[in-house]
Amino acid sequence: MPTNPNFELRGINHLALVCADMRRTIDFYSGVLGMPLVKTLDLPGNLGQHFFFDCGGGNTVAFFWLADSPDAAPGIAAPKGRPDEGELASAIGSMNHVAFAVPPEDFDDYRSRLEAAGVAVSPVLNHDDSAAGVSRHVHPGTFVRSFYFQDPDGVLLEFACWTREFTDADVAHEPKTAADRRVATPS
Repeated sequence: MPTNPNFELRGINHLALVCADMRRTIDFYSGVLGMPLVKTLDLPGNLGQHFFFDCGGGNTVAFFWLADSPDAAPGIAAPKGRPDEGELASAIGSMNHVAFAVPPEDFDDYRSRLEAAGVAVSPVLNHDDSAAGVSRHVHPGTFVRSFYFQDPDGVLLEFACWTREFTDADVAHEPKTAADRRVATPS
C-alpha cells in the first residue's frame, strides 16, 4: 500500500452518524454486530447525545442522537436501499455507506450470522474490473468481496475483505468533474 508523505494517518478515529433512537442503535451495533459501547456523552444544553462503538483496529463508529434532527431523507442523505436493489445514489456531501473490514476466512460465516439475526443482507458481490463491476465467482481480477445491509435507521453498511494487493495498474481511470454530471448544477 502507498504511504502518505504529508501526514501520518492511522486510519479512521471515528465516523459520526445520526440516529433516531439511541437505544435501538445500541441494540443493533452492540447486540447484533457485537461492537462494544466504549464512550457515552450527553451534549450540553440538552442538545442530545454522542455515543462511540469500538469497530476494531483502534477505530470507532459514533452516533449522535440530536433532539432537533430532521427525519431521514433516503435517496438524499443516504441511499434508499442496498446496491443489489439498484439503490446507490445519495446527495453530494452525504455519507453513502460504511464498509467494515472483516477477515476473509470468516466472510461467509458473518453473512450467515447476520441473516440468522434477522438482518436483510445482499447477495455476495465479488467486485472486479469487468463491465458489470461484479462477478458471480472469485477470480484473479476480483479485488474485494462484500455484502451490504442496513442498520435500523437505514444507514447502508458493508462487510468487506480485500482479496489481492493493488498495483499501479489499479489506478487507470480519468477523474470525472462537475461538468460530467447528469444532474443540472445551480449556476
